[in-house]
Amino acid sequence: MSDIQTGSIPVVVTGALGRMGAEVIRAVQMAPDCHLVGAVDNTPGKEGQDVGELLGLSALEVAVTADLEGCLCSASQAVRDAGPGQGAVMVDFTHPSVVYANTRAAIAYGVHPVIGTTGLSPAQLDDLQSFSDKASVGGAVIPNFSVGMVLLQQAAAAAARFYDHAELTELHHNRKADAPSGTCIKTAELMEELGKQFNESEVDEHESLAGSRGGQRPSGLRLHSLRLPGLVAHQEVMFGSPGETYTLRHDTIDRAAYMPGVLLCVRKVRHLQALVYGLERLL
Repeated sequence: MSDIQTGSIPVVVTGALGRMGAEVIRAVQMAPDCHLVGAVDNTPGKEGQDVGELLGLSALEVAVTADLEGCLCSASQAVRDAGPGQGAVMVDFTHPSVVYANTRAAIAYGVHPVIGTTGLSPAQLDDLQSFSDKASVGGAVIPNFSVGMVLLQQAAAAAARFYDHAELTELHHNRKADAPSGTCIKTAELMEELGKQFNESEVDEHESLAGSRGGQRPSGLRLHSLRLPGLVAHQEVMFGSPGETYTLRHDTIDRAAYMPGVLLCVRKVRHLQALVYGLERLL
């Protein structure tokens, strides 16, 4: 745990040695108004080592720890008298199996969570929103930090007014644990806000291989997930009507594309008193 620098935003990164966690640490170190105060990761044999040196950066005087609660406690105590809008922030890129517990712990310690890990169930999200509201500790659950993806989602929601048939495909690297992605689910939810039904069947469909037609939501929208090495994060929404198709696609070429969105959330989340869902809520 590093000392808090006066005037900077104290940031704890969980999943610090993962691909996204490492990008966040680099972005935090480059940001003049942010300061890394904790790096949480449970990779065997790495605890106690300087996270900067492990990531090929200069020494940051922040040791990797597996003790999330101890790290959150230290970050919270260091700014306990700083006043409203001056709290610490936790950025989480871990795993769906632990993200709920991590988020709840951050709120309990008064540390504002910025959650990039997808896989939270609707019931878990509801519980976290209620807990955040009662604690008056704001946070953000962000399925995708890319501004370009937010623009795609807004375009998809607008197009859904005019098309009755649409399917969504998301493509990710083969180390992503959840499917479909939280971003794809969020896109479908925005399209469904109209309350209409999609993809009314004109034939008696059957699958010779279960799952061939993807997962179907109650609205009729179908979601497809691809997992292959070499991919980063990609999404396509295809609309169809007699005589035409309309396709929206977003491709992430490098994880650096997410960092402006991550830093935007880090800067804004300390002024929230409730948990919000989606980057568009902070733009």
